[in-house]
Amino acid sequence: QVQLVESGGGSVQAGGSLTLSCAASGYTHSSNCMGWFRQAPGKEREGVALMYTGGGSIYSADSVKGRFTIPQDNAKNTVYLKMDSLKPEETAMYYCAAEGGLWPYHPCTPAEEEYTDWGKGTQVNVSS
Repeated sequence: QVQLVESGGGSVQAGGSLTLSCAASGYTHSSNCMGWFRQAPGKEREGVALMYTGGGSIYSADSVKGRFTIPQDNAKNTVYLKMDSLKPEETAMYYCAAEGGLWPYHPCTPAEEEYTDWGKGTQVNVSS
């Protein structure tokens, strides 16, 4: 059974940094898109940063480019979201998601319907 478990959320002041972790179990994510979505109160869920775990494709929302990165540790089957210069409007529940199965290389997109495996989320609060 595939499981995605997020950790690392918490409270931080504006301008601060946090690193979220998504540990995957059930199978090795080596050839699929995997990454992070978020949902702020009263807003729709949006893709933040996604990567093809075999390398070569990274999607970042325009609002986070230059501040968020998505490193991975293949040995630990873990994907991270490193967030710098956080803003209050980025207070949200952050979810890890992955395409089910193994796929040939393709560009990762923030289309939620492409992601069949989801974690339960970790809360990030950014205060002004």
